[in-house]
Amino acid sequence: MCAVDVVYGEVSAGRVALPLADGSALRGRLSVELGPDDVPPFVAAPAWYPAFTESALSQFEGLDQADHVLVNSFRDLEPMEADYMESKWGAKTVGPTLPSFYLDDDRLPSNKTYGFNLVSSTSPCVAWLNKQAPCSVLLASYGTVANLDSTQLEELGHGLCNSGQPFLWVLRPSETDKLPQELHDKCNMKGLIVPFCPQLEVLAHRATGCFLTHCGWNSTTEAIATGVPMIAIPQWADQPTAAKYMESAWGIGLRARRGKKGLVRREEVERCIKEVMGGKEYMRNASKWMQKAKEAMQEGGSSDNNIADFAAKYL
Repeated sequence: MCAVDVVYGEVSAGRVALPLADGSALRGRLSVELGPDDVPPFVAAPAWYPAFTESALSQFEGLDQADHVLVNSFRDLEPMEADYMESKWGAKTVGPTLPSFYLDDDRLPSNKTYGFNLVSSTSPCVAWLNKQAPCSVLLASYGTVANLDSTQLEELGHGLCNSGQPFLWVLRPSETDKLPQELHDKCNMKGLIVPFCPQLEVLAHRATGCFLTHCGWNSTTEAIATGVPMIAIPQWADQPTAAKYMESAWGIGLRARRGKKGLVRREEVERCIKEVMGGKEYMRNASKWMQKAKEAMQEGGSSDNNIADFAAKYL
């Protein structure tokens, strides 16, 4: 994400001091002003994450000397940030880096996967989706790394059930074991719990109408490119910043608000689902950004031209 790269780059260069309490020191470089909850945690609280902070910032040392800097974003999505990165490091946007099939790019019609699959497209979740009404299903997936405690998982499960929407909840076996059996059974009556799913295929499915996500950048770009509104419950790394842009800059969803002890309560989960899936504005905005994402990667688009310029130097 260009915005996060700008933050890390400015801190690494010494132009912004640590800890970074908010985004006020980055005015003029970011199109959205970051609040205390939107700043990447590695620079907001470096004492908590010393190894991660050092690793993140070290990637930007000497970046202005690199032959090429390619970024998985597209210019229309983050224009101010992309221009700033180009002026500092010669960076070029080349995204969203998704299989061409999902970008309506006829030049590679068979390019449907990233080159590997953990789950077959004939998995039960796809068969279940085929039976659902268009734009009726909420996909809830929290990635392969983040771990939620049992209290947060229970709140999330109750919020999903109380929303009245059918849902596909991706829960790793280690997470499923944290759910009380009664709640697990209730969730499987109102939706479907699966250990894995082909996420990009599910997002592109006609039945999917919303994505509850940690807002990691890969998941965010997949949702943008498939035109699916989002509900964000970010944890760390790039996620809080991506959630801020998703809600405030692009208008394609909501960030769920945390209450006491940092917990997102079931009522807040339910509220966000009903507002996002019940409002046409989020879907309209998501459709607009989907089209812009596809245009960037199609022949003659901003990202396509940057890729062609890069390739021309070596072919």
